[in-house]
Amino acid sequence: MKNEQFFDKFAGESLTYNDLILLPQYVDFPLSEVDMGAQITRGIRVKIPVVSSPMDTVTEADLAIAIALQGGLGVIHYNMTAEQQLDEIQKVKRYQNGFVSDPICLPPSATIREVLQIRREMGYSTIPITHNGESRGRLLGLITKYDYSTLDDDYLNKSVSERMIQVENLTAATYEELCTDGTFDLIRANERLLDSHSAALPIVDGEGNMCFLITRSDLDKHQNYPDASMDDAGCLLVGAAVETWAEKAQKRIEVIGGSVDVVCFDTSQGFSRYELDLVRWTKEHYPHLQIIAGNVVTAEACEALIAAGADALRIGMGSGSICTTQEVAGIGRGQATAIYECGKVGRKHGVPIIADGGIKGSSDIVKALTLGANAVMLGSLLACTSEAPGLTHIKDGVRLKEYRGMGSLKAMERGSAVRYGMQKSAIQVPEGVSGMVSSRGSVSEWVPCLLQGVKQGLHKLGYCSLEKVHRLLDENKLLLERRSEGAKREGSVHSLYEVVHDSIPTQETQKKKAIGNLPQTELVRT
Repeated sequence: MKNEQFFDKFAGESLTYNDLILLPQYVDFPLSEVDMGAQITRGIRVKIPVVSSPMDTVTEADLAIAIALQGGLGVIHYNMTAEQQLDEIQKVKRYQNGFVSDPICLPPSATIREVLQIRREMGYSTIPITHNGESRGRLLGLITKYDYSTLDDDYLNKSVSERMIQVENLTAATYEELCTDGTFDLIRANERLLDSHSAALPIVDGEGNMCFLITRSDLDKHQNYPDASMDDAGCLLVGAAVETWAEKAQKRIEVIGGSVDVVCFDTSQGFSRYELDLVRWTKEHYPHLQIIAGNVVTAEACEALIAAGADALRIGMGSGSICTTQEVAGIGRGQATAIYECGKVGRKHGVPIIADGGIKGSSDIVKALTLGANAVMLGSLLACTSEAPGLTHIKDGVRLKEYRGMGSLKAMERGSAVRYGMQKSAIQVPEGVSGMVSSRGSVSEWVPCLLQGVKQGLHKLGYCSLEKVHRLLDENKLLLERRSEGAKREGSVHSLYEVVHDSIPTQETQKKKAIGNLPQTELVRT
């Protein structure tokens, strides 16, 4: 059945991903030609359609870095002070840069002890020395891990001026000589670094003041992660969640607005005067910021947020694995229906939509993207990674990671009650739960495997890009059917004594020998 007829037939029903199945169509290209690039906001395009959920057991700096390196976007949660959130944002911005625009610097009077402290706490082993210790100060030299000994206590109290490479002995470059047509040329800068045979290349202005720093480790990362999501300065893209309580939200944006690329207004009910006012205020005062607004599930709400200035819409209410909004409040919508209806509005205005919640695996991602989403926001499927901030536990030999909804009591006690409009309520009724998920290992292993399944799904549809899939929707050529309960059973693994899901061979799963230790292991249905 064609998509318009299908959703007309089931108008008034709230359908989930598992309620429907997509039909294959003619394929005339190889799997390798499937392009996963996605427009996730009006102004940002990334290489994979994945955005991490701003939850306190999912996204802090480590996971935001890992997702950006893969080609997606990490959104750091707001269950922390604005200053702490800014620190997380800056960790991402400094981590993998084509060049470091705000390098950590020290004055010549600093000691080797201070150098070691920075190395231990922040991981930086190459530090520019400027006359005032600031990132725009006059360059005096450079100190690297090869210029001192960590085994000799005598070094600890020496000043860096005694051990640094003096500026006259450094290979440096000026900003002007590395520009092409007035724009900084990262490729030329990398070539200059390689030719220097040095660990780092300081870039200065005409007066010898620090502008940027390029390091060999950053060059290696740039080569190893060619799809990394980066801004115009070569820094990783990063988003940050913001509450919708106006006074707090404005203060938070004032702190982080100059460093972050995307702000995501984080509330379970985004169709409100409060969020509309905040979207307008942010666009007026911080026009450079991209805004993800939501959460919403209706066309009317999408129209209102787009009119207010939203650059992307977050679609979903009560569909997350740890969310109980539909059970507690009786409010929400099935994700398949919500994505289809909201996607039509988004495409009409050129505003991307992000499917948030209800994603259990690659097949749900395929359905979400095919029904109109430009990207998916993942919670539980990233909370299971080693980069997620949730604590790790071992139970019966199984490695588990903590995962909790932002509407759970634990998360609200930490500060997320405002997301559910209960910041001033004496009685707090949770709209989420806390739990554990099986560890999947590193993002660098897990996400590519997950997306390979998505590629295979799009390939079977016969379309090599998300834009072409969405044109299929607009032309009413997407074919789908409602699944019966029998079809669901038939489409799942059946008629076996026991099942080992080993189709995603991460190092984490390969280490586990016992059937019960494998993620999503099932016993046979007979």
